[in-house]
Amino acid sequence: MQRYLYVLSLILVISVSGSLTAQESRLIEDAEDFQSHLDLEFADPEKSPLEDEDLMDFQGLDFFEIDPQFIVAAEFVRTPAEPPFAMKTSTERMPVYVKYGELYFTLKGEDFKLNVYQNQELVQDPDYFDYLFLPFTDRTNGKSTYGGGRYLDLRIPETNEVIIDFNQAYNPYCAYSGKYSCPIPPAENDLEIEIFAGVKAFNNY
Repeated sequence: MQRYLYVLSLILVISVSGSLTAQESRLIEDAEDFQSHLDLEFADPEKSPLEDEDLMDFQGLDFFEIDPQFIVAAEFVRTPAEPPFAMKTSTERMPVYVKYGELYFTLKGEDFKLNVYQNQELVQDPDYFDYLFLPFTDRTNGKSTYGGGRYLDLRIPETNEVIIDFNQAYNPYCAYSGKYSCPIPPAENDLEIEIFAGVKAFNNY
């Protein structure tokens, strides 16, 4: 049985009446809340990755307009017994990750797969023991989005279905300052499609 037979189509489809369902509205609100929270974090001198001169003029990050097409339901396939590996970063730092699972989904009529990873240091943190890391690249990188790719955060799912909301895709801190060390998305997580969702490139850096 092919996995793609299981994969759900885009979860956010405008109904015949032209209105959104409660679930659709909630997911859009989640994306709005995420983006608002990110702006607040970047505006906070204690948390912001921005250089001092950029922080002084900061009025908010540049986001694509929230687009329901980029919220998809994916089949989650656990990949146990994967060996730990050192993920490359923008510096010599090599954090240890394990491939935790695979996500199969359909976007704009095309089938895709992304691998999701678990940081082996965060496993020991009670606040992040179930945190999963989803770095990816796509055809917008180096154009409308940061050339080094973007990230998504997930939690270990309780079922074999995961919602991927590309409207919550964010840049690594390296997009804002050269003083950070940022994981480089593995080549296996390159999407051959343009993801016009989430945070755009930061033009000041």
